[in-house]
Parts: sequence; structure tokens; C-alpha cells
Amino acid sequence: MIAAADLQHCHEAIRHGSLSFHAASKLLPAKVRDPALALYAFCRLADDEVDLKAEKAEAVLRLRDRLDAVYAGRPKDAAPDRAFAAIVEDFQMPRALPDALLEGLAWDAEARRYRTLSGVKDYSARVASAVGAMMCVLMGVRDGDALARACDLGVAMQLTNIARDVGEDALEKRIYLPLDWLEEAGVDLDAFLADPKPTKAVRHMVKRLVMEANRLYIRSEAGVGALPRSCRPGIYAARYIYAGIGGQLTGMGYDSISARARTNKAQKIGWLGQSMMLSAASMVMPRSAVLYAKPLEEVQFLVDAATVGPVRASRSDALISVLSTLEQHSRDQRSRMNGHRAGLTS
Repeated sequence: MIAAADLQHCHEAIRHGSLSFHAASKLLPAKVRDPALALYAFCRLADDEVDLKAEKAEAVLRLRDRLDAVYAGRPKDAAPDRAFAAIVEDFQMPRALPDALLEGLAWDAEARRYRTLSGVKDYSARVASAVGAMMCVLMGVRDGDALARACDLGVAMQLTNIARDVGEDALEKRIYLPLDWLEEAGVDLDAFLADPKPTKAVRHMVKRLVMEANRLYIRSEAGVGALPRSCRPGIYAARYIYAGIGGQLTGMGYDSISARARTNKAQKIGWLGQSMMLSAASMVMPRSAVLYAKPLEEVQFLVDAATVGPVRASRSDALISVLSTLEQHSRDQRSRMNGHRAGLTS
């Protein structure tokens, strides 16, 4: 069970660091909301550790060690770690799910770029759908069809984030748009990163991301009816609040470079009300056949992991490989720094 002081810390972290989820979480029952806040606080910490630190490889390796400690039952003496360790114990959280998030953050540390939309979805599966699958575990949902739709929602949310942040990412020399889209449009990547502008071609790519996200938002709704009734309003709210960002982008002509798409408090309140009505309707409507659509290929491994439960304690070969690469990068960087210092003192 999560200690009250740790839970309060997690609540404050999400209240300031993830406004959309904080708003949606108000509609979740306490037995799910509390562990969900702790889950999001740990994920928020993990994301910030990599995103906000200059030494990104070192940050990912520290997160690996913290996650190892959590699963060993000896979490770091910090509120998010203790709270997440309690979740792992109370809900038997499959190790593959937070490992997937760690792998996505390792890809960020490598500054990995993605040639196709499928590659972007691979990334989105790790940094967003893994969290959706963990949310299902907290709700006691281990059905493969419901998990597949939760993963649809995660990919949709991440595509929305990418579409919103094209300008901000470019200023940091990051690109998450599919490289083949840029090539097809005749956009020179280096020139764009040096001086990002909302050209017609770039705005069209943002539109394509928003449209794909909208398709997945619609598909994800079929899974909400498979969730416990008390959880449906909160998940509907998350779906509509995030999709609202895409709506703002549409109203801005898909220009996510000149300004950042934002939603306001009044809009969030409206979507919360809409979510309550949709949840009530879902209790009398038959299940949609879309519920049984095959999972996206990019999220199948998450569905498998959450459906069968925590049967594998070891990390995947793919994650071991990327962590080994980061370790070598970190060692090389330290060696260069030590050599530089030695040269200065000789």
C-alpha cells in the first residue's frame, strides 16, 4: 500500500507537471486514482530525468538502476520510487511494461530518429502505450482486446504530443516526424532544424499526425466499455482532453511552430462533463465490434505482456542492447573528459 506522504508527493507532482492527466484523474475512483497518480509521478520523473538532463545516457542508466531496485523490493529512498514499488507489489505489475518505457527513454537519449510512421508508433508504444497498459493493470483489466484499445489510446496521445511539439523539438534539434515524410515533401532536415518554419509542407505533416491520432482515438473508445464502470469517465476524459489539443492544432492551421496549442480550464470542464455522459451511455449500449480489432503491430508486445502477467523477470534482448550502447557511450565520454583533464594538468 502506498504511504500517505508518498501519495501526497505524487499528487503534487502531477498537479504541476501533467495538467491533462490531473484533470482526467478526478473522475477515477480513489482505488484507481491513487495508484494511477503514483504511476504517472514515476513516469513523469523518468521522462524529466532524461529530457531535462544534459547527460542523457547517464540519466537512463540511473533510471535502469532505480527500476532494478524497485523490482528487487529495495526502492530508492524517494517518494516516487517507494510509491511505484508499492504498485509493483500490490498489482503484480509485469516488468516488461516499465521496461518498455525505459527503452523509449533510451531511444531519446540516443537521439533516435524514425524513418516511417510505423517507427514513430514503435516509439509511441514505449513512451505512452506502456503507461496505458499499466493503467489497465491498475484497473484489474488483463483482457487482450481491452488492452489493445488502451494501447491505441496511448499511441494517439503521443502522436498528439509530437504534432503539438514540432517547433519546440526542432529548437532542441529533435525530430519525431517520419523522415520519409520530409523526403517526400522535399524538406531538408538540417535546414528545417536550423530554422524551423511553418511551411505548407510542414503543416501538412502535422495534419497527417493529427488525423492518424484522431483515427486511433475513435478506435480506442471501443475499449472503454470493457473497463470497470467506475473507471470509464476518467478514461473518456483523458481521451477527449488530449484529442482537444489536436482540435486546437486544427484551428491553428496545424502551425505548431509559431505557437503552442493549449486548452483552457473551461474546455477541460466541458470535456469532463461530456465524459460523464458518454460513460453513462456506455452502460446501456452494446459493445462495438471495433473492440476486437487486432492490436497495432507496434503494441502487440505490450498486449502480450499485460495479458499473460509477470512471467518474465529478465529484460528483453532489445532493451539490453540499447542500454549496453548507452553504457559504452557513457564510458567513452568519461574517458574523453579524463583525457582532457590530464592534458590540462600535464
